[in-house]
Amino acid sequence: MPRQFFVGGNFKMNPVSRGQKESIIGVLNSADLDSTTEIVIAPPSLYLIPLKDTVRSEIQVSAQNCYHKDSGAFTGEISPAQLVDASIPYVILGHSERRTLFHETSEFIAQKTKAALNAKLKVILCVGETLPEREAGQTAEVVQRQLQAVVDVLQESDWSAVVIAYEPVWAIGTGKVATSAQAQEAHLDIRTFLSQKVSPAVAENTRIIYGGSVTAANCKELSTQLDVDGFLVGGASLKPEFVNIINARRN
Repeated sequence: MPRQFFVGGNFKMNPVSRGQKESIIGVLNSADLDSTTEIVIAPPSLYLIPLKDTVRSEIQVSAQNCYHKDSGAFTGEISPAQLVDASIPYVILGHSERRTLFHETSEFIAQKTKAALNAKLKVILCVGETLPEREAGQTAEVVQRQLQAVVDVLQESDWSAVVIAYEPVWAIGTGKVATSAQAQEAHLDIRTFLSQKVSPAVAENTRIIYGGSVTAANCKELSTQLDVDGFLVGGASLKPEFVNIINARRN
């Protein structure tokens, strides 16, 4: 069975006002969107519930992060149980900004991934290398190390609720984009790793999406790659061109 194309929009800490949020949602609600693409948007947690209640039904909503406990004295955190109770189906975990700015280790991200899946959330799991790591030829090694921490704590059946986002850190918000060949090579490496470390079935069925300065101008070529199953979009998800990215596979 072919993997369903997936496009996620990570709003990050944007927009700064409810009015801007409503403008972004207005564009999506009125757009002609490819019905064969799974669409997920991840606003700041403050906007999760009001956005879920106003965005068109075929667009799902994701949290940008969660903790690995269901409740307790964890100031500033949001729990998997709270997200499930609010009918939020997805959460992004392991984004490079969480790894670098907030010093989250692969092991901690794996712990959060397991907790999210146990709560019946679906997870967009981010992995990727820095520019020095790519220049040193360490891309596969770095990504596999990030993935191995998660492989160590999941059951094979858990992977049906995981989407892997390959996001080379050097391409996030920089305007630099991995070439379609670079993206395909990295995605194939991830699929091969999953086949060896989990199972061939998980490797075949898991969607691996690309993130890193995806725009309307470059999405079509990237979307033609065999192992690129969609995108996790940052800045462009706040702009009308997000519609073009969602429709990248449409002829």
